[in-house]
Amino acid sequence: MSKDTSPAFPAGRAGDGPLLIVVSGPSGVGKDAVLDRLRERGFTGHIAVTATTRPPRESTVEVDPHLSILSVQDFDRLLAEDGLLEHAQVYGHRYGVPKQPVKEALERGQDVVVRVDIQGAASIKALAPAAVLVFLAPPSLDELEERIRSRGLDDEPTIRRRLGKASEELARTPGFDYVVVNERDRLDEAVDRLLAIMAAERCRVGRRAPKL
Repeated sequence: MSKDTSPAFPAGRAGDGPLLIVVSGPSGVGKDAVLDRLRERGFTGHIAVTATTRPPRESTVEVDPHLSILSVQDFDRLLAEDGLLEHAQVYGHRYGVPKQPVKEALERGQDVVVRVDIQGAASIKALAPAAVLVFLAPPSLDELEERIRSRGLDDEPTIRRRLGKASEELARTPGFDYVVVNERDRLDEAVDRLLAIMAAERCRVGRRAPKL
């Protein structure tokens, strides 16, 4: 009987290295809530902070852990130094994801989760093709409208503008790798799906670590 000399692991082995997960979706869908719960459940990777020129809302008492508020001058300086992964102007304010903290986390071997809008997701994918794009979707536009109205942050024209943009964004889901529906009162299920995506990506054959 001949001895089996086949390799312990087949050719085309699963990829290694950290993941760059880009979470996007329409305003009001619950992106921040999903990332907050991900952190609460012990996620040890890096969750990127977004730089913005938008001043804090008067109704906001606590500091938003997802935002770093910069002056227009500081934002321009960061942009001129090629210090942003992506940037955009949304509703009169500028937003961007600082590149260096993300790059350093990836170099440490940490998984990174970035929260951006649809345009930003496409920009990051072009810069880092190994990034995994996840679209966080509402169960329906009616449900999304109810969530936006319940926040009490926007006037009627702004609400209508957000809903119109959301409809356009939902049509762009084919450009994403995964879609996760964030059902009402089922936040942990959305986080479970996001964690499952990360687990699946770690097992994907031929996956390459993202480079910036």
